[in-house]
Order: sequence, then C-alpha cells, then structure tokens
Amino acid sequence: MTSLTLLEYSANAFFLSSVFLAARNHRHTWTLGIIGCVLFGVLFYQVQLYADATLMVFYIGTSVIGWQQWQRGGAAAEIQRTPWPMLGLFSLIATGTLLVYGYILYLNTDAYAPFADSAVLTFSVLAQLLLMKRRLETWWFWLIVNTLAVPLYASRGLSLTAIVYVGFWLNACYGLWRWHRELRAECLASEPA
Repeated sequence: MTSLTLLEYSANAFFLSSVFLAARNHRHTWTLGIIGCVLFGVLFYQVQLYADATLMVFYIGTSVIGWQQWQRGGAAAEIQRTPWPMLGLFSLIATGTLLVYGYILYLNTDAYAPFADSAVLTFSVLAQLLLMKRRLETWWFWLIVNTLAVPLYASRGLSLTAIVYVGFWLNACYGLWRWHRELRAECLASEPA
C-alpha cells in the first residue's frame, strides 16, 4: 500500500464518520471532520486539486466555529429554512466565485479541471455555511457538490474517494429527508394547541 493510498483511506474514514454524524444532527461531526480535513488537504495538494486543498483549510476553520455553535445549542437545536431571496443571492455569489477562482487557477497553475474543482470548492463553502446554521437547504448543496466530486475524483485516480462521495450523495439524500422530518416535527410541536 502506497503512502498516497494510506492517506486516502485515512482521510475517507474520518470524513465518512463526520458526514454520517452531520446527517444525524450530531455535534461530533465537527471534531472528526477536522481530522479528515487535514488529511484530505494533504492528499488533494499532492494530486494537484488545489481548490479542494484550499477548501480543506476553510473546512477546518468552519468546523471549529460549527462545533462551538452546535455545542451551545446541543444536538437537538432547531433546524430552519433559508429564505428564498437569501438562498438565491448565496447561489449567485457561489457561481460568480467559482468562475473567477476557476479562471485564476486556469491561468496561473497546473491545476487539473480548474472549473470543476472550483465548483466543488464554492458550493461546498455554501453548503458548509448553511450546515453551521442548521439550514435545511445545506443538503441540496451537498447533493450538487457530491454530484460534481464523484467524476472529478475518479478522473484523478482517487477511486476510493469517488466511491465514498457516492456514499456522501446517498447520505445527503438521507440528511435532507431526516432534517425535513425534524423540521416538520418542530413546527408541529410549536403550534398552539
């Protein structure tokens, strides 16, 4: 087993555990995620996916903040919806950022698939920020990210990571279903009798 393969297996094990806990609205998603992010950051840098390596630095910082926010609210804090105008604005910003960052990578680096890599970066940032605030729409953006990431990682020979991201796609479907169910239960519980 090569060091790159061992690194890929380790990163996926931690990240998989973290994502599994996120769909279950559990605060320990953040601590396991930090370890996975460090490992993935090194891996992505080694295979010239620089936007994804940058994304891992962002994830580490937001994981610390997310852990603090969820720690205060506990595992059962309220899930909310994001207002449509705000969601539209966030989506436009993410799309504009992916075009600019992709172009910068295209012009200035030897990055592989700079625009696809940048799309994974920008929509992951948006999904992570929504996750930190326990917004239901986080799962729609994780579905987009995972749909883009599977062929990107497979094309770089990261077969295990591509397979794991198929699992993340399924987990995002489950997270969307579960969080929607929890939100509906919270709404019913808060209605006056």
